[in-house]
Amino acid sequence: MSEKQPFLTDIKTIRERAREHIERGAVTAGYAADRETVLSLLNEALATEIVCTLRYKRHYYMADGLNASIAADEFLEHAQQEQQHADWLAERIVQLGGEPNFSPEGLQSRSHAEYVAGDSLKEMVKEDLIAERIAIDSYREIATYLGDKDPTTRRIMEEILAQEEEHADDMAAILESL
Repeated sequence: MSEKQPFLTDIKTIRERAREHIERGAVTAGYAADRETVLSLLNEALATEIVCTLRYKRHYYMADGLNASIAADEFLEHAQQEQQHADWLAERIVQLGGEPNFSPEGLQSRSHAEYVAGDSLKEMVKEDLIAERIAIDSYREIATYLGDKDPTTRRIMEEILAQEEEHADDMAAILESL
C-alpha cells in the first residue's frame, strides 16, 4: 500500500511561512495566481461596474413613457447592485495589495462595457442587456482564468457573474414586453 499523503501541509511549515513577508497581508506564499494580472483584471472589472452603475442611473432618471415605472425600478435596483459589485472589487484589490482605480480619466477605455445613453426606453433596455452580456462573458473568462490559483477572487467574480445573469434576464424580459 502507498503511504497516505496528509491533507494539510505540516502546521509547523504553515506557521513559518505565515511569519515571512507579513507586510503582504492576505497574499501568502500559497497564493498561486499572477497578482499583477489579477489586479489588472479586477481594475478592468471595477471600471466596468462603475460604467454600468452610471449608465443604469442615467436610465433610471431618463425612463419615461407607459412602461417606464417597471423599467425604472429595475434600472435603480441594478445600479445599486453594480455599485455593490464595484465595492467588492475595490475591497479585493486592496486585499491583494493593489490600488483600486476610480479615476474618471480613462474609465471608458478600462471598462469592458460601453456607456450608451439610449434615446428611448427600448434603446436603454437594449443597451443595458448588451452591457450585461459583455460582463457575463468577460467575468466568466476571468473566473475560469483564476481557477484554483485564487479561489477567493474567483468566488467574488462568480457571485457578480450570477447577478449579471439575473440582470440580463430582467432586461430581456422588459425588452420583450416593450
